[in-house]
Amino acid sequence: MTSKHRIFFRRLGFSRLSLEHWVRRATFVIGGLCVGGAAVLMALMADQSQAAFLSVLNVSPYLALIVTPLGFGFCVFLTKRVFPNSQASGIPQVIAARQIDDPKARFALVSLRVAFGKVVVMMIGLLCGASIGREGPTVQVGASIMGAIGRRAPIVYHQGLLIAGAAAGIAAAFNTPLAGIVFAIEELSRSFESKTSGLVLGCIITAGITSLGLLGDYAYFGSTAATLPLGRAWFVVPVCALVGGIAGGLFSRIVVTVLTGSGTHALLRLTRTYPVPFAMVCGLGGASCGMLGHHSSFGTGYAEARGILHGTTSLTLAFAPAKFFSTVLSAISGIPGGIFAPSLAIGAGIGAELHALFQSVPIGALALIGMAAYLAGVVQTPITSFVIVSEMTQDHAMIIPLMVAALIADRVSKLICKGGLYHALSKPFMLEKPARPEHPRNPRVPHE
Repeated sequence: MTSKHRIFFRRLGFSRLSLEHWVRRATFVIGGLCVGGAAVLMALMADQSQAAFLSVLNVSPYLALIVTPLGFGFCVFLTKRVFPNSQASGIPQVIAARQIDDPKARFALVSLRVAFGKVVVMMIGLLCGASIGREGPTVQVGASIMGAIGRRAPIVYHQGLLIAGAAAGIAAAFNTPLAGIVFAIEELSRSFESKTSGLVLGCIITAGITSLGLLGDYAYFGSTAATLPLGRAWFVVPVCALVGGIAGGLFSRIVVTVLTGSGTHALLRLTRTYPVPFAMVCGLGGASCGMLGHHSSFGTGYAEARGILHGTTSLTLAFAPAKFFSTVLSAISGIPGGIFAPSLAIGAGIGAELHALFQSVPIGALALIGMAAYLAGVVQTPITSFVIVSEMTQDHAMIIPLMVAALIADRVSKLICKGGLYHALSKPFMLEKPARPEHPRNPRVPHE
């Protein structure tokens, strides 16, 4: 803001402090509107991309063995040569950006160029059948939008802007404002600064209102009325939590080991030296999983999870394992995409398979418990996990079982994979100098 602008506003009766006060709030409100609109647009584009891939499979299911590997390779090529720092989930980049002091290095991870590349390459990934979600990319897109706005309003706290944009992305992607707040506290910042907390909440509210205005009031998975009466049926909670925690911890351990090279330096060198061929091999594995799972493991897994939850879909016992391995391969390949939605689908699949052992427990209740347990096992954020599952289904009767399952799964997961998945994957971005987006052909890009 120039001195002429300050003089003009002072003549209108604004003091310097009050002017900064209102500019700061306007920045967060405008940013929330932009993030909410971007989240809705990404949701619509993701649905169209998945529908296009399914239409390809209708021609011949064997086309996946060609389209998926080639698509994986092309996506990784774009992240290396055209859109550096747009690979994988996007949440590790936001965590790293918050802890980097150098403004240029920080905005190399959360810039509008990175956001644009994230959206484009993620859609290509869904077009070729990758088992990815859009919520992780929405987090990075939200942080990038708020970061870009903050660069033009230097009086605003940049750290708070990144948290606000990322949290608003989660809130708008799933229509879960409470989960957005909890995610900001539990995962992104591990604390809430008092001077920016109100502004972060305002941004989340604005993004949520934007989503509601464009899509209407809805529950992500639809409202459910599943219950778990206190008694013998509760025995399923620790069992489901144990399975979800082990599976989630194993997923995180594999991804962290491959992408950070912990104990597998030869494999890390392979992924860095031959990233495109490695991604194509992962794509071939993902296509094979899709064939074994009767195409149920392709895409976000939203339709499958919703069908299990409401008892309208009967999937084979191969669904959960196929979706698990397909998501692992998508994650380690480095293509842009989130793991929240696929994790919820895997959790619902775990619950459905346990229904064969606990037939007296409603499958909807088992699916909810499995979703919260597996998600908590993967990301090791138990509060976010049970809050987001509860908000997605508006099933408040299940909140206590979800809490118990998420807490148990989190502890079990930590025995297998110490440290959070996203924080472990953010370290390479902080240890290495991030690739600058203004040099799109720089091949040296930190691989998550």
